[in-house]
Parts: sequence; structure tokens; C-alpha cells
Amino acid sequence: MKAAQKRAQAKVEYNAFLAACPSRQLLDRISDKWVVLILCALGGDNGPGRPGAAHADAPKAMRYSEISRLLAGVSQKMLTQTLRSLERDGLLTRTVTPTVPVTVSYELTDLGLSLHHMTRGLRNWAQTHMAEVLAHRENYDARTS
Repeated sequence: MKAAQKRAQAKVEYNAFLAACPSRQLLDRISDKWVVLILCALGGDNGPGRPGAAHADAPKAMRYSEISRLLAGVSQKMLTQTLRSLERDGLLTRTVTPTVPVTVSYELTDLGLSLHHMTRGLRNWAQTHMAEVLAHRENYDARTS
């Protein structure tokens, strides 16, 4: 069986409900909050929340420092690790420009852009429904205390 045939067969057999399935690792990666926020930032969805907005701004390349400033609370180590893993998975590209100092920028690939469309929806959902979720938490905590 040729490599392409093996990949095609494996694709049909991917099942995230199975512990050994590699798609489970991918789900773990893309469900991380920093991944979602990085994809939203690079996808141009980094302004104030616009629940229900028909579109985001255009995707754009961003420098490491821009991403770091935008993602309040992310450590340098976590941001670096997350960017590397996204590059490894083919979701973004890293471009080094030989300037003084060296400029490094990140940009979504077509694959990353396709995932961004879904993560943007998750981010908007979270922002839209946060007050309702907080009310439910309060009610639950009052009942169980």
C-alpha cells in the first residue's frame, strides 16, 4: 500500500473517541485558550468583542511583541511554545526578516484561517454569554453551599 493510500485510509479511520487516535491530540491543542486567542488575533479579530458580527477584520501578520501585548496574561514561555506548536501543525507561518534587530512575524496559513473561523465563533459565544454563565454559576453555588 502506498503512503498516500495509507493516509487516506487512516483519515477515514480517525475517531477522537478512541484514546489512541491522533485527532484527540489535535483537539487538545486547538481547544487551548491561548491557541484560540492567537488564531483570533492573527485572523484580525482582535478588536473589542463584536458578537454577531458578520466578519472580522482582514487576517494579518503580527510580530511576536504585538501578539504578546494583545494577549494579556500569557507568559513569554507559553506564547513561544504555543506559536511553535501552531507552526509545527501548519496553522501559521513564522517569517524572520534580517533587520537590526531581527524581525519575526507570524501569519495564518490557509489551514489556520479555516480553523480561525471556528475559534472566532467560540470567542464571540463566550463573550456574548458570559453574564448568563456567571448567573448560573452563582445560582449553582448558592444551592450547593
